Amino acid sequence: MKTILQCTELFQEVNDLHKLYGCFDYSPIYGTGCIKKPKLMFLFMNPTGRNVSANLAWNGLRAPWLDTKNIWHMFYKLGLIKKEQLTYIQNLQLKDWTSDFSEQLYKTISNNNVYITNLAKCTQPDARSLRDCVFKAYLGNIQREILLVRPKQIVSFGNQVSSILLGKSIKVSEYVNNHEILEIDGNTFKVFPTYYPVGQGMRNLDLAIKRIQTLIKNN
Repeated sequence: MKTILQCTELFQEVNDLHKLYGCFDYSPIYGTGCIKKPKLMFLFMNPTGRNVSANLAWNGLRAPWLDTKNIWHMFYKLGLIKKEQLTYIQNLQLKDWTSDFSEQLYKTISNNNVYITNLAKCTQPDARSLRDCVFKAYLGNIQREILLVRPKQIVSFGNQVSSILLGKSIKVSEYVNNHEILEIDGNTFKVFPTYYPVGQGMRNLDLAIKRIQTLIKNN
């Protein structure tokens, strides 16, 4: 039986938003993983053209972080992927990524009760920062995604994503609360703002891992 890894009912809305805010040379990237009440939802910023599945000719899952390397170290240390999968990723070249391996990778993540998505799903050619107004244009979409997936806890990465999701200023380096409460249509979700673990945020990778390990341990 095929494992369902994406909320396909959101695709059209994501595609429409991509036409407004994304690069026409790339496809948008959809949330992927355990779509039915996962223990954790990881909420990142936005995809870039570095992701192999953003290629218009790609025939497979269009999922976060494919053909990147550093973030998978975090996923491995959190117990979300296998050692052999991490080793394989670190040795892969762009031309070697396949749709079969990508699906296998996200099945493992799904089996570990995690769903991975971006606040803005409009693929950009590089990693330059998006304006707040672009992220805010996706608020309705991410709220619908959260209601569909119904995660037990949401990990929001970085100041910008956390602040826009929660509607108030968040500085993760000064964060002292255990969590925040996000209310959507009368439903409440626990949100745990944490350090962004890639790019310039690589120096904070261990801090992000430590915070998420505490969530996993306590739940």
